Amino acid sequence: MPSDARFDDALGRYVYLTLDDIEYRVYFEETGTGDVGLLLQHTAGADGRQWRHVLEDAGLQEHFRMIAYDLPYHGKSIPPLGRSWWTEEYRLTRDFLMAVPIALAHALGLERPVFMGSSIGGHLAIDLALTHPREFRAVVGLEASAYTPGGFVDEFNHPRIGNDFKAHLMYGMMAPTSPEALRRETAWVYSQGAPAVFKGDLYYYSVDHDVRNTAATIDTDICSVDILNGEYDWSGTPEAGEELAAMIPGARYKTMKGLGHFPMSEDPERFLAEIRPVLERIRAGKERRP
Repeated sequence: MPSDARFDDALGRYVYLTLDDIEYRVYFEETGTGDVGLLLQHTAGADGRQWRHVLEDAGLQEHFRMIAYDLPYHGKSIPPLGRSWWTEEYRLTRDFLMAVPIALAHALGLERPVFMGSSIGGHLAIDLALTHPREFRAVVGLEASAYTPGGFVDEFNHPRIGNDFKAHLMYGMMAPTSPEALRRETAWVYSQGAPAVFKGDLYYYSVDHDVRNTAATIDTDICSVDILNGEYDWSGTPEAGEELAAMIPGARYKTMKGLGHFPMSEDPERFLAEIRPVLERIRAGKERRP
């Protein structure tokens, strides 16, 4: 009998990455037949499902090989067998986080891919451009700031506070105009993270990431930098994004109207309208200083 089943274009699999002498089994989903790699980093405490709508965009698929991955300890990338992780406090550090997309790009044979991430991913975009500029042709930081102190607090991993608290907090960081079903989906993903992971990720977000004194040394002739922050984001505010871009010679900034902290998942249609021209300019090799 003929089937009326529908399938996404994205296909998922696992790759083994060795980071700090420990082997991690990392899950990723991939679409696209283009010759430019595009690595997609999720936000703190979440996973690659945030990028599912972007992965299905036919126009981007034509020009990019898109890869959305789950960081170790997130989503389907369960903790490693090679360390007693349950005896340790989980903390995401800058060095470890930078190592993941670099190792993934090497494992998948990506030659100077584009990196795009939101929140911790937006911060990571700037740290990669600063520290490993020759690994990437361009970085796109969404909801990025130079420094965001104050988030690494016990309330995000407390026995009397469940994951619903994190989900509802994230719901309030989205634009009120974003489709309700997609706002709820974004919050749903947050309700499923391992209890310690969100707080541990915020160690990087609020403590280990600080480029106030170093952002000016980024060479955008080697690795171009675009920063886009959502109009309704009260964490990575438009003002913070614009201030960061002003620190980096040659960086570009834009406020995404009608979007919040999770642009790719809360309103992907509006986000794609914002990001397609940025990615097309990068793909065409037309990076220019403002």
